[in-house]
Amino acid sequence: MKSMVPLGLIVATFALTSSCCFDSAKVYRVKPQNEKQVNFLKYLANIKQLDFWHPDSAPHIVTQMQVDFHVSTHQSRSVQTLMEQNEIQYEILLHNLQEKIEKQFDGKRNFTSRHSYTKYNDWYKIAAWTARITKIYPKLVSRIQIGSTFEKRPMYLLKVGKENGRKKAIFMDCGIHAREWISPAFCQWFVKQAASTYKKDKIMTHLLDSLNFYVLPVFNIDGYIWSWTQDRMWRKNRSKNSSTKCIGTDLNRNFAAAWGTTGFISDDPCNETYYGSAPESEDETKAVATFIRNHLSSIKAYLTIHAYSQMLMFPYGYTFHKAPNHDELTEVAKAAVEALSSLYGTTYEYGASATLIYPTSGSSVDWAYDQGIKYSFVFELRDKGNYGFLLPESKITSTCKETMLAVKSIANYILSYAS
Repeated sequence: MKSMVPLGLIVATFALTSSCCFDSAKVYRVKPQNEKQVNFLKYLANIKQLDFWHPDSAPHIVTQMQVDFHVSTHQSRSVQTLMEQNEIQYEILLHNLQEKIEKQFDGKRNFTSRHSYTKYNDWYKIAAWTARITKIYPKLVSRIQIGSTFEKRPMYLLKVGKENGRKKAIFMDCGIHAREWISPAFCQWFVKQAASTYKKDKIMTHLLDSLNFYVLPVFNIDGYIWSWTQDRMWRKNRSKNSSTKCIGTDLNRNFAAAWGTTGFISDDPCNETYYGSAPESEDETKAVATFIRNHLSSIKAYLTIHAYSQMLMFPYGYTFHKAPNHDELTEVAKAAVEALSSLYGTTYEYGASATLIYPTSGSSVDWAYDQGIKYSFVFELRDKGNYGFLLPESKITSTCKETMLAVKSIANYILSYAS
């Protein structure tokens, strides 16, 4: 009798054999001290292929900013030489990117088809999990398909809460940028912990009795799959762009919030922050925006989970002007960060995104706020750059536990004060 090979094993093996190889590729950290050095780094980005990790593109670089970028093996030596010639002090965060990618799995890849909350799961495991968790907790969790991706994969949303009439709701999405794997890991953790602690944890029981959570475990499914099977550092979705071979749009620049007008946005489809051909041009963006618009009467908070930098931010990103309830958002963020830090002492910064990091337009958090969702926040989870997008699986549990405290803090506030 022939043995059957689990689908998860096929996918994991494919990821091993067909992905981009980053052997000896490096990640550098620099901190430009003056405008001359800033201009040089922007020039360097034009003549070399730099993959910016923080900030997300060269135009955002300013003096005294911590700048992290990945350089391929064949360009690292020349990049180092140019930085030294221009008196740019640098630190090599990762000497061998491929080695870090391997270590992200803590040396033990999950080759089975089994889903795990303490490991990174590929999309096929997550999709199966979304169906399974509704069967385990049928009175608390239900699954809704809100649309399809560019590559026609179903976008599954999980509704978490006790069914008892009209209630306030919180919308939370994870994985809008493909390479930020800790983000979908948190959404899965949140659903499981919320459902499994109902009637056991007093706070969570009260929240689920009084609120609904709409949780999108993976926003950018096509990109997420690509980051597993082809290019671990992939960021955008996988849509095709006319008149170019360059693939993908940055979904977090594709919302109708000062779209294409503010900050250092790009109309170049080859750029990592390409904003698309029009607001909501992307299937994924349109699906999320349509769902939220159709549920505006109940959705009182919007949370979008990213990585990395350990920050909790709120509108605005497209202007330096303060949001009308800026002071209130500051207090809510402060309380959430204090709750998060209480567990392991992890330090977070908080504030309006334009001032805390840099101006951006077309972001989901600004769009949600402009739709009337006055409690809109973006999390940047661990860490501060030692691992960057490659946070090891051994850090999943602690990251999710502390983030859970922050989300519960915000949810409690929404329950008490949001009208």
